[in-house]
Amino acid sequence: MKVGVVVFPGSNCDRDMYHVLTDVFHFDAQYFWHEKGIPENIDAVILPGGFSYGDRLRAGVIAAHSPVIKDVKKLASRGVPILGVCNGFQILVEAQLLPGVLLKNTSLNFMCKWTNLTVENNRTPFTNQFKIGQKIPIPIANGEGRYYVDELTLEKLKENNQIVFRYDDDVNGSSYNIAGVCNKECNVVGMMPHPERAVESEINPIDNKPSSLIFESLLSKIGVEN
Repeated sequence: MKVGVVVFPGSNCDRDMYHVLTDVFHFDAQYFWHEKGIPENIDAVILPGGFSYGDRLRAGVIAAHSPVIKDVKKLASRGVPILGVCNGFQILVEAQLLPGVLLKNTSLNFMCKWTNLTVENNRTPFTNQFKIGQKIPIPIANGEGRYYVDELTLEKLKENNQIVFRYDDDVNGSSYNIAGVCNKECNVVGMMPHPERAVESEINPIDNKPSSLIFESLLSKIGVEN
């Protein structure tokens, strides 16, 4: 089960993600530099968090035009599971693989704290082991994490069941407290909180099992396919 971790200039969570994938869940993970291609036989792709180059213009806007994104789009169109975390979420939005936009938090400050999520969609490759309404204690670390869509788009997200995670309270001003969304086909998921920082009991003071289900869901999905 091969999982690609895309590395952009400025990525700072790529090694965290790689560690969790390989050492905790025993995926066959590999780094892919943003200027190089991703092989067609990859089983899943993860765009990790960080501050990719050009974020001073708008988070993810330059990275979204990196050569590797062409391959990400091709893989997404084939139904390959794609996950974007934090800056990876911003990149997926800027690449128009997901709807909406990520804006500065209403506090205008960088936020780094534990939050609680509720699972709204368990039909994605990253949530199939959850129950609807299940809670996830998980940290956020972002300055431009406020997910925004207009009212019409929000209604379409609800209608198409594209809202994957919601914050239990108003963390940063996100529309409808949205913390994660997916495309209509459910194979591309973006989330602002960091699951790779919550799956090990040594660094999760609350409960590491719910966040682990994100990776166990992927194991279940691509394990069946392989």
